[in-house]
Amino acid sequence: MKTAGGFKVADFHCDVLSKLQASPEISFKNDGRLDVTMERLAAGNVGMQVFAIYLSEARGRPSFESVLGQLDLFREKIIGSEQLQWLRWKEEAVEVTASATARGVLSLEGVDGLEGNLFYAQLCFELGVRLFGVTWNYANWAADGVLEARNGGFTEKGRQLIEWCNKSGMLLDVSHLAPTGFWELTERSKRPFIASHSNAAAICGHPRNLSDKQIKTLITMDGRMGLTFVPWFVRDGGGAKPDDVRRHIEHVCSLGGTKHLMFGSDFDGIDAWVEGLEHPGKYAEFAELLVKYYPEDEVRGWLYDNAMRFLSEHLPPRP
Repeated sequence: MKTAGGFKVADFHCDVLSKLQASPEISFKNDGRLDVTMERLAAGNVGMQVFAIYLSEARGRPSFESVLGQLDLFREKIIGSEQLQWLRWKEEAVEVTASATARGVLSLEGVDGLEGNLFYAQLCFELGVRLFGVTWNYANWAADGVLEARNGGFTEKGRQLIEWCNKSGMLLDVSHLAPTGFWELTERSKRPFIASHSNAAAICGHPRNLSDKQIKTLITMDGRMGLTFVPWFVRDGGGAKPDDVRRHIEHVCSLGGTKHLMFGSDFDGIDAWVEGLEHPGKYAEFAELLVKYYPEDEVRGWLYDNAMRFLSEHLPPRP
């Protein structure tokens, strides 16, 4: 039997920062209240983790001050652990594959906290954020989210944001974006974008999942699709297992996405888990399952290489 030993993992979405902001006493090293900890990243051989800045409206109106608060937590508790280094530049993504040190990328899940101000977007870039998810589920100043009933596209300020991202090198993420916005972005963006944590609607009909047409478009433009472990995005009715995730893998690959598939777990953004994929330490077992069914080079691509190739090609160059 093939072995999954040594498989590195890149995970394009987790929400640990919002938990750290809500409960400052939590330790990132090994606190059981977190899905993602430094110990579990090491156990799962996670070489690159994207950390999302997510501002829950339950904690008040999203503001740039709250964005800065989570950014400071990333620097203090994540990068400050000295076991994980910041990944910001194209050159670092090229170098990281040969490194034993894990890397962290900072993203913004919904641009609400930028308050419609592109100067704040520029500050985020200068402070090390490299991914903007345009919306969460509902409307904001830039565009409509996927659960917004009117299914609108981008506002005029949102279109200015697209242009600014294309010029600056900030990457765009369409997970949570309404379908009208998705198609508008394909017309307006000069650079490929990603869906960091979305699954295939043909396998599970949740509105957060992508249609075959959307998936094929991401593939054509050399974007990336991060399959997520949110149970109700994996299997209708929930109760998902790793074999259910495999159904999404096979479907995306059947559309031509073998080299465009990656993972975006959404750990710490969920309160139920795929059985056997409850935290990043389980990635090693998941890799063992995958190599029973698929060629090792494809599994390596899905777990790590496809994601890192995208970053090495599309992150901005170091000034």
